[in-house]
Amino acid sequence: MRRPAQPWIIRVTHWANLVLFTIMAGSGLRILAAYPFLGPRGEDYGWYPLQGVNAPPLLTIGGWLAGARHWHFAFAWFFAANALVYAIYLLASGEWKRRLFFPRRDAWNAWQTVLHDLRLRKEPPPSVGLYNGMQRLTYTGVLAMAPLLVLSGLAMYKPVQLPRLTGLLVGYDVARAIHLLVLAALTLFTVVHIVQVLLHPRTLVDMTIGGPERPEGTP
Repeated sequence: MRRPAQPWIIRVTHWANLVLFTIMAGSGLRILAAYPFLGPRGEDYGWYPLQGVNAPPLLTIGGWLAGARHWHFAFAWFFAANALVYAIYLLASGEWKRRLFFPRRDAWNAWQTVLHDLRLRKEPPPSVGLYNGMQRLTYTGVLAMAPLLVLSGLAMYKPVQLPRLTGLLVGYDVARAIHLLVLAALTLFTVVHIVQVLLHPRTLVDMTIGGPERPEGTP
């Protein structure tokens, strides 16, 4: 059997995630604008450099606090459902074998990729199957952060109903900081991802129509 480089479920969930993440981020920034400080009231976190700073209105969704909350909580369920479909497919299909980072297979390749990107190595290391080691490491890191985003969101959404979860995250204010930091990390990943796609437009074709077929079992 042969399979496309990007199976249709991967493509659908990828593009759905782009739309849903944009809505979640925009509405989340609008919610943050209602109180743009991190830490307990009157005891702001000293490590956070953007106390009192709001995102430009163009980057927000919802118009006001209540409107943004409606957007955020409504689409959060779609965001989580899309991630669940992706995770189930990843495990059931065996795609995790060629997409996730395994140190024995990918660590050296990832290091060589970093050296090449820093112009300390002339030739790029060969990809180990569909991705190189650094791509797999980044991809796996993003997947690992996703549950933290959901759990910290639930801890803020239902702190009374879910006191153990909120306590596990060291309280509402810490959960809020975690939620924002994960958002910042995912946004940075998205920006780098878009730049990489612009540098390698063939990947956009693969993620849109599936790309060239590969023999089943190819990593």
